[in-house]
Amino acid sequence: MLRDDKGQATVELVALLPCLAVVLVALWQAALVGYASWGAGVAARAAARSSALGADPAVAARSHLSSTLERGLRVRTRSPGDVRVAVRIPRLPGMPSFGRIRASAHFEPQA
Repeated sequence: MLRDDKGQATVELVALLPCLAVVLVALWQAALVGYASWGAGVAARAAARSSALGADPAVAARSHLSSTLERGLRVRTRSPGDVRVAVRIPRLPGMPSFGRIRASAHFEPQA
């Protein structure tokens, strides 16, 4: 006795959709981590240049970040031209916090 296979592909697709959604969310979150990492590096370099010239490194770092990354910005100056920046990793709604990305940069102080 053979059964009809009508609808089998639909059932398999419906079973696959949640897995596909999880993969897409994970990829998007990974892209956000990369975006935060890139932004932290850019902000650290700008802050180090600013610090080496005697200006406020936090203002320089903030001016090089998008509004998404500005909220969690932390800038620490170790010495003139040596700066560490930390930004909060953006997250998708419903996802846990992934902490912060840190970047440091050094720029020789200008005489």
